[in-house]
Amino acid sequence: MRSMNTARHAGQIGSESPPSRRDEIPADGRDETPNERSDRNWNDILQELRVALTGTQLISGFLLAVAFQPRFEDLDDYQLVLYLILVGLAGLATVIGLAPVTLHRTLFRRQVKERVVRTGNRLLIAHLVVVALLVVGVTSLVFDFALDRTAGLVALAVGAVVVVGLWFVLPRMQAAKDGDDESVVAVSHSDGEGGRQPDREASARS
Repeated sequence: MRSMNTARHAGQIGSESPPSRRDEIPADGRDETPNERSDRNWNDILQELRVALTGTQLISGFLLAVAFQPRFEDLDDYQLVLYLILVGLAGLATVIGLAPVTLHRTLFRRQVKERVVRTGNRLLIAHLVVVALLVVGVTSLVFDFALDRTAGLVALAVGAVVVVGLWFVLPRMQAAKDGDDESVVAVSHSDGEGGRQPDREASARS
């Protein structure tokens, strides 16, 4: 009788399956671990940085070339100050755009990938803000120099409206559209605000 109970108990233990990988994953719409999610988000940030830095390089090259043009001496005081501000913004945009790379190198193999992703996301947003100012300012400078001060100010105002509408208002309008999984959106907002803590037990891939 005792042997039968022992066998039954052993069968029950053997029938218990370990917790599945899916049970350990938040219901965020993707079958991935926290480390896999951090890796995917980091790759997204890198791809977006490549696009943003390409635009920054084009504008920076244009500004540097202007200084060596014969008509550069024709700039008045307002145009010269605006030009120098834009050159400073171009340098700042480049530094901010490369900051995630130095951040990743500094924290390489420290098992803080999710923290790196959150910081990289903030740096990317800051980079886009500086690029927006840069684009609007360069457009205003060109109109101001080619036409007159009024045209430059109008270009500045129109450019600001377009950038704010396409870069800030439109994304938020799309986020409010129907058809999105509310649980996925909630987890995404939680990630952006640093709501979920890093997985200390699993090693983050760098």
